Amino acid sequence: MKTQINKVLEGIPASPGIAIGTAFLFGREDFVIYRRRISEKAVPNEIARFEEALIRTRQELKELQASLSNKGAASSKIFDAHLLLLEDRMLIEDVIKELKEKKFCVEYIFSQVIKKYIDAFSQMGDSYIRERTADVSDVGKRVLKHLLGQRRNQISLEEPSIIVAHDLSPSDTATMSRTNLLGFITDIGGKTSHTAIIAKSLEIPAVVGLQIATRVIKNGDLLIVDGNEGKVILNPDTKTLRHYQREKDISIVEARQLEDMLRDLPAETMDGRRVTVAANIEFPSEVDSVIKHGAEGIGLFRTEFLYMGREDLPSEEEQFEVYKKVAEKVAPNPLIIRTLDIGGDKFLSQIDTPEEMHSFLGWRAIRFCLARPDIFKVQLRAILRASVFGNIKLMFPMISCIDELRDAKKILSDVKRELSRKKIGFNKEIEIGAMIEVPSAAITSDLLAREVDFFSIGTNDLVQYTLAVDRANEKVAYLYRPTHIGILRLIRMTIENAHKNNIWVGMCGEMASELPLVILLLGLGLDEFSAPPISVQKIKYIIRNISYEEAQRVAEEAFNKNSADEVEAFLLDKAEALLRRCHGEKVCDFGDLKKYKI
Repeated sequence: MKTQINKVLEGIPASPGIAIGTAFLFGREDFVIYRRRISEKAVPNEIARFEEALIRTRQELKELQASLSNKGAASSKIFDAHLLLLEDRMLIEDVIKELKEKKFCVEYIFSQVIKKYIDAFSQMGDSYIRERTADVSDVGKRVLKHLLGQRRNQISLEEPSIIVAHDLSPSDTATMSRTNLLGFITDIGGKTSHTAIIAKSLEIPAVVGLQIATRVIKNGDLLIVDGNEGKVILNPDTKTLRHYQREKDISIVEARQLEDMLRDLPAETMDGRRVTVAANIEFPSEVDSVIKHGAEGIGLFRTEFLYMGREDLPSEEEQFEVYKKVAEKVAPNPLIIRTLDIGGDKFLSQIDTPEEMHSFLGWRAIRFCLARPDIFKVQLRAILRASVFGNIKLMFPMISCIDELRDAKKILSDVKRELSRKKIGFNKEIEIGAMIEVPSAAITSDLLAREVDFFSIGTNDLVQYTLAVDRANEKVAYLYRPTHIGILRLIRMTIENAHKNNIWVGMCGEMASELPLVILLLGLGLDEFSAPPISVQKIKYIIRNISYEEAQRVAEEAFNKNSADEVEAFLLDKAEALLRRCHGEKVCDFGDLKKYKI
């Protein structure tokens, strides 16, 4: 079949920049399984590995079944079918036969055999048998987990590559080697999906929501990822390559100019209003990028990545060392640590969390922590112990009512008393914040403001919950509108209620990094912008080239608009006018502002 040159795939721009490299297809399975050849002599050892994996899987299932039976769960009976499948002589003999004939590693052979079984079950006429497909798949994954050991979900690139995937889970990215990673493209996802957030934090281009990428792209294909426009070009010709390489070189020079000019300057408006521009991070290794880009501390440290891609929970000592090291590196600037926020699209393999139909609405974030104080207290002890080594603040995610906030603060008080009894030092005046991510929190922000020292508005979830739009779903991405009048009213209400109660307000959602929205948020009185490190200097540039008085007028006028489209067009015009006004300073004008479209 003839290779198609310059085929363009259109998606959603998730992280700015241009990447040029070869494709590495990451399969939709939960495991990366390489087709490794083995010798005749190695066959008995591979059979032994297979038998050992079956034994360990049986033991695992029996323990799980016993645990559920002790709790009186009728679902424990499900595992009878799983255990029977592990005894299926036809399945076992198929694997051994294929192993001897084809001489590939047993995990590859088993994965191919189990796929045949899944396909056969899914095509059965009997609905009961068809429904057993999930059982076969689950058993297969458990066996593969034991065959692969620590290699589960590991993505290791041997040469500079662009990862092409149906989706990338937080576990995938938590264990991924950053070496040779040039960019991401995925079939699904939206602008604030996990993959988009990670790509921005790693400062690599990404396009998501391409729908057919994994079907039309092959391993080794040459790709151009245009994270500014949301395009992927497959097998570009020489002319196209030269054009994009030139664009990439220009953007690198512009970024360096901006960095040199703004790194050490404060985020202060032309008429003297001082705000803070901080950075969001996923991993401790990103602190160097925070400092390089001139951020004034860390406004959001997403701690769940300490828990992911591993078989055990992180100990108090391990967490303490991480928090201490990060706090020391950014001191005297603040480090705001968000307590564990699992659920939604992030799950922990160490904890048997139930599969939920609507995980973003389920057992997640502060709800999980309040239900598992044993895990929560370990993290709180580590944070408090580290607080004497820097300017640490902590905040609770997904607060939906005052009772949750008070319950979380009570557990924190218990941990403080425990540390005091043991004469272990901590900052007794540590600031406590609540994340405003749920409409009910914004609406009751006047009450919540009396209980905390600051708010941080998490707009990724606030937009999702207010507009009933799954932020990771590319099919409804067009409905995900931060300029919706309802969203703007909730943000204004939150800021006003905070200031009436003499507490400050930050924003750590993606809205804080959208350049046209920076003017609006500044005009509404936002005190802190926290964004991916790569966005810090562009936000500073906007703030330093406008007066607070002008930003207030822009915000007031935006609230007179009737629709998201009207607000968006108005703010784009204002931002473009501001950049044209400043163009004489001979710095980058950010090109076409529509690449930052909101």
